[in-house]
Amino acid sequence: MPAPDVPGILSARQVHDTVDAIASWQLPNGMIPWFPGGHADPWNHVEAAMALALGDRREQAERAYDWLVSKQRPDGSWHQYYLAEGIEQDKLDANTIAYVATGVWHHWLLFGDRGFVEAMWPVVERAIDFVLDLQTARGEIIWARHADGTPWSFALLTGSSSMCHSLRCAIALAELLGHERPDWELSAGRLADVIRAHVRGELPDAFAPKHRWAMDWYYPVLAGVLTGEEGRERLESRRDTFLVEDLGVRCVSDRPWITAAETCECLLAYLSIGERELAITLFEWAQGLRADDGHYWTGVVFPEMVHFPGDEKTTYTAASIVLAADALAGTSKASSLFVDHDLLPPLITTADVADPSRD
Repeated sequence: MPAPDVPGILSARQVHDTVDAIASWQLPNGMIPWFPGGHADPWNHVEAAMALALGDRREQAERAYDWLVSKQRPDGSWHQYYLAEGIEQDKLDANTIAYVATGVWHHWLLFGDRGFVEAMWPVVERAIDFVLDLQTARGEIIWARHADGTPWSFALLTGSSSMCHSLRCAIALAELLGHERPDWELSAGRLADVIRAHVRGELPDAFAPKHRWAMDWYYPVLAGVLTGEEGRERLESRRDTFLVEDLGVRCVSDRPWITAAETCECLLAYLSIGERELAITLFEWAQGLRADDGHYWTGVVFPEMVHFPGDEKTTYTAASIVLAADALAGTSKASSLFVDHDLLPPLITTADVADPSRD
C-alpha cells in the first residue's frame, strides 16, 4: 500500500524510511523493543505493529502479533515490560492489555483479512474480559493488578480514556464476527460517563490527580470520549500550558520537556475536533526530532535543545509519527481510526454511572 505523504513536511519516502527503521529493531521472535537492548510493553508494541502494517510490512506486523499471542497469560493479560530474555516488570497494566483490540481492528481496516481477526478474537476477548474485571461499580477501570492478582487502588484518566477507545474497537470486532457482547457495550458506556463526569468536576475523586501530564489533558478527546464543543473546550482549557511554539507538546506542565509522541497524539486530538491547521503545524514541529536514520529522538529539553533521555530514539515515537502522517494524509483505510469516532460503535449513556453510592 502507498505510504502516507504530508506535502512539504514528510514525504512518503521518509515515512518508509521510518517504518524500515522500526523494522530494523524488531527481534526475530517478533518483539519490538523501545530500542535495541531495551524493553517492550504491549501498548507500544502494538503501536509499532500498526506502523509496520501502514508501511507495507505486513509480515513483520503479523509477527509482532504472533509474539503477543505467545506471551498472553491464561487470564488474558500481559506483563507490563518484557526483555528479550524474559519479564522485566510483572505488573499487569489494564490499558496496555486492552490495546490489542485497537491493533487488531486497525489491521482489519487495512487488509480486510477475516482469518486474521478470527485467529486473534480469542486473544482480544480474554484481554478485554481481564480488563473489565477491574471496572468499579461506578465505571472507572483500576489501572493495574500486581502479578499475584491483587488490584491497585486507583484509576487513571489517560489509561481509562484509552481503554474506552479500545473497548469500542473490541465491540466492533465482536460485531464483525457476529458475537454479542452487550456487557462490553454497557462497560464502555459507563466508563465514558464517568470520564465526562470527572472532566466536568462532578466526580473529582474518580481518577488519581495527574494534572501535570499532557496526556491527562488531551486523551479524553483523542479517545473520542469528549467530542465536538466539549472536546474543543477541553483542548482550549490548557493549550497555553502544554503547547510550546515551534517545538511541540511538553509532556508535563512544569518541565521543559518536549516529546514527539505526545505532540503526535495531541495533533490527532485536534484533528478529531476539526482543528486541521493546528494539527499540521504540530506535525511540522515534531519533525525537529527526526534523526538522519529515519528514527525519531524521544524528546528534547528546551531551550538547551538537548535530547532526552540521553540520546534515546524509540520505536513507539517513530510509530506515533507514522500514524499521525496517515491520519493527516488520509492514505489508508485505517486513517480515521483516531480522528473520526463516529466510525466506531456508539457509546451508550448509562443513568447510574455517576452515582458514587454504588462504588
